[in-house]
Amino acid sequence: EVQRLTTKARDNKLEKSDLEGGTFTISNHGVSGSLIATPIIINQPQSAILGIGKLENRVKWSSETQSMLAIPCCYVTLTIDHRALDGYQANQYMMAFVEFLENYD
Repeated sequence: EVQRLTTKARDNKLEKSDLEGGTFTISNHGVSGSLIATPIIINQPQSAILGIGKLENRVKWSSETQSMLAIPCCYVTLTIDHRALDGYQANQYMMAFVEFLENYD
């Protein structure tokens, strides 16, 4: 299903019915150059929206190499419907998501 929707989106052929009924949305506001935004939930039965900002290099100290490194970073936000999810669950998800990104090979 994901592949089918991805293909339709890339071909600019999405229909309204393709976008209905989702429970989790990913919003790439970084594509327009925005560093950070807080997406809002507007369509039921959505329970959460993950917002991803612009990827840019930031200088960070590496204790491993004892030097300054340019590291690709972006802001990630999660807006949740508290009727469906608890803030603790959302925080656990974000911690796991960030760890996955930081350790991605």
